[in-house]
Amino acid sequence: MTEPAISQRVFFEKAGAGELTAIRCQRCHALSIPPREFCPSCGERAWQPVPLSGEGTIASYTVIRVAPRGHANDAPYAIAAVQLKEGVSLLGRLMDIPLDRLAIGLPVRFRPFTRGGQMAVGFGPA
Repeated sequence: MTEPAISQRVFFEKAGAGELTAIRCQRCHALSIPPREFCPSCGERAWQPVPLSGEGTIASYTVIRVAPRGHANDAPYAIAAVQLKEGVSLLGRLMDIPLDRLAIGLPVRFRPFTRGGQMAVGFGPA
């Protein structure tokens, strides 16, 4: 088995340092995030790491008012699918944006945060 271009562990370590990294298929040039073993477009395993800007817009979002155990104290909060300017989408928690200001198309920027000792993907105002 070949070594991945970037593992999940490395992806989250870099994200924790403020760097978003995608992977590009060297065969069909499809871009993917987070890292995966096989290209969803062509099935190839030839990946190359690609840095991302972290800038994007909200493509979809939901407000969590009744949170699962472990997140109950955080409610209400919002989760969004963010379309990054490079063309890939990433799910993350919205931070420092009032819930009544959320809208499809709102510009946001990647912002990592730590919760319970684990790095998580977040987005704040652009």
